[in-house]
Amino acid sequence: MGTLGDRNVGIGMTSDRTRARMVERLRAEDIRDEVVLGAINAVPRHIFVDEALAIRAYENVPLPIGHGQTISQPWVVARMTELARNGRALDAVLEIGTGCGYQTAVLTRIARVVYTVERIGALAAKARRNLKALQIRNVHLKHGDGSADLGQALEVDAIVVTAGATQVPTALLKYLKPGGRMVIPLASTDEPGTQRLTVIEAGPGGFREQTFDAVRFVPLLPGTA
Repeated sequence: MGTLGDRNVGIGMTSDRTRARMVERLRAEDIRDEVVLGAINAVPRHIFVDEALAIRAYENVPLPIGHGQTISQPWVVARMTELARNGRALDAVLEIGTGCGYQTAVLTRIARVVYTVERIGALAAKARRNLKALQIRNVHLKHGDGSADLGQALEVDAIVVTAGATQVPTALLKYLKPGGRMVIPLASTDEPGTQRLTVIEAGPGGFREQTFDAVRFVPLLPGTA
């Protein structure tokens, strides 16, 4: 693998201009939050994929990152971030499923601090390398089981779950501040075989649930690997 400097050399497909074109496509596809679009524009996605796939880094597609996992397509990353932010300034965010660290890096551009948990040790190590290469410091990455109680005293404005669940991981809801939001791909009860981005919002009278776009994510699994 080349150095970060090598990988940032602009040969067209990994240039700032290519990234800006991707952002314009996201804007045309109804991503409206300019803060989120600015964060997407600031993070070089090609750093987070294998060099052999760098030429496809700015296509709006998921790409394999090993261990049966994928880096989400840019539109999904933008949409989940937009739903989590909901037009608010965010202090702390919890991410479940670090993967290669791309969504993490985007979140670090819109929040003061990001806590992220990855169950696959090799991916956690890869994410650490990627985030360090970009000199991202406002992140706390843990190798652990993100589907259960994390055993930490956290209060966050948003939780972003980057794996599909059949039910809401209620053990995580206690980390939400009042008015906080969990964004999670959740199996639809009305459309078998379909996942929908679902927002769980912590209100004064309990939790309120809203469903949004159809998506497809790898499953949220317990334990570590």
